[in-house]
Amino acid sequence: MTRVACIGECMIELRQAQGGQGGGLYSRGYGGDTLNTAVYLSRLGIDVDYITALGDDALSDEMIAGWAAEGIGTKRVARLPGKLPGLYLIQTDDKGERRFFHWRDSAAARNLMDLPETEDILNSLASYDIVYLSAITLSILQDVGRERLLTALKRARLLGTRFAFDTNFRARGWPDLNVARKVFSSAFEGADIVLASTEDLAPLYPGESTTALLAGISSPEVVLKLAEPACILRSTGGSGEVRAEPLTKPVVDTTAAGDSFAAAYLAARLGGAAPADAARAGHRLAGVVVCYPGAIIPRYAMPPKKAPRPSTSRKASS
Repeated sequence: MTRVACIGECMIELRQAQGGQGGGLYSRGYGGDTLNTAVYLSRLGIDVDYITALGDDALSDEMIAGWAAEGIGTKRVARLPGKLPGLYLIQTDDKGERRFFHWRDSAAARNLMDLPETEDILNSLASYDIVYLSAITLSILQDVGRERLLTALKRARLLGTRFAFDTNFRARGWPDLNVARKVFSSAFEGADIVLASTEDLAPLYPGESTTALLAGISSPEVVLKLAEPACILRSTGGSGEVRAEPLTKPVVDTTAAGDSFAAAYLAARLGGAAPADAARAGHRLAGVVVCYPGAIIPRYAMPPKKAPRPSTSRKASS
């Protein structure tokens, strides 16, 4: 049985060539927060499906082929005739600072909750051990679609599925912060695991202390990543701080640090690790990822796998 489903959007990425300015050359790739997590979950030995909507174009075909090559299941990818994936462009200045430009208003993924196959997709969520999605996933859906997805997750939880929510917050996706706060509150109430950060939550709850931010998350298991290389963990077994080990290489690119942390944390929990050990695994993988350019590091750079303890049931690691 597939263990994890990741729900979200993957976009076409245009990245400015090193040293390029203005009308310089751009390289093409793909990117998406939940897709990055799916890749790292697969590399960590977890069976994972990616749930999204794409067009029927050659670029969408290329995406699916790439995901399959990473061992990610694509049977839940809806294909929409005449639609295209979203696109974003990264522009880098001479100091290495990056700016992002998005074209996603008519992207296929925005229609994921409004398709003939949507009901089958939502019913399938109960077949997974964990369903993982982020605030970006919810931001691309309309109100009705968000409610439909969160309601389906409630049903799936009654049958043993756990819901993991990542607070990956991007202000451009939430023009009304009151709407964002309402959606976050619903996700917190419905989630079994919340992977949060002070960086994500500070714009939503300005002036709140770390203690207050943590208290505002009602989920039974919470990882709150801090500005420094550490996180605060709260679970039924207690709470405390888990610090990352010092890096032995310079930081090159922080892209997908949070996505890879989430993958290693969830993989460890599925393997029976305690939350604190899972947080340490998250720190280790994120610490490797930030030492390489781009969201997905070379396969040879992946840390050695640690054999997980077998779980006796879907609830064994909760």
